Amino acid sequence: MTGAWVALALSLKVAGWATALNLVFGIGVGFALARLRFPGRDVVDAALTLPMVMPPTVLGYYLLVVIGSQGPIGGWLLQHFGIRLIFSWQAAVIAATLVAFPLVFKAARAAFENVDPQLEDAARTLGIGEWGIFFRVSLPLAWRGILAGLLLSFARALGEFGATLMVAGSIAGKTQTLSIAVYEAVQAGQDDTANFLVAVTSIACIAVLLSAGRLAPGRVPARG
Repeated sequence: MTGAWVALALSLKVAGWATALNLVFGIGVGFALARLRFPGRDVVDAALTLPMVMPPTVLGYYLLVVIGSQGPIGGWLLQHFGIRLIFSWQAAVIAATLVAFPLVFKAARAAFENVDPQLEDAARTLGIGEWGIFFRVSLPLAWRGILAGLLLSFARALGEFGATLMVAGSIAGKTQTLSIAVYEAVQAGQDDTANFLVAVTSIACIAVLLSAGRLAPGRVPARG
């Protein structure tokens, strides 16, 4: 059962890093697409949403091509810095980040599009710069939708399996996350371990979904 706790700790670590990265990139890209108008914007939106619908194994293959030892990024890092991304927990973070990114990006874009532009224009008339408008007007008004997206992103990263298995493998104590540990336990006939891991994963996901539901924009808190 010790291995189960190690897998849980690793999954929380990977999901935490993935959520932190998506916090930065998801909000930035979501805000840009919500405010900028340019040719091909819908194509960019579709491309960024692709990881949500693409089979995880296909996504994992693309990652192998890019960050593998012979890939443009993985090969460059290995040649110049001796860093091997493949079959490491960092590779698991990259996979989880990419898979969960659309959940933050789409939520952030929708939240920023719901912010009244007149409020931002009023701030400009008061002499507030664009960064000030973003942090003092846009982000505070959009935070509920963004946080709901982040919670869903964390849950998705916590349960990521296909892409992670392809780029990080299943190395006990190093890259074996919760979902991979469940698969390995079932394959080995370790029902007690599998049941424990499934219960932990289910409870975590339910808690996240309940929290995200409470933060959904427009929801009226229950009274009484």
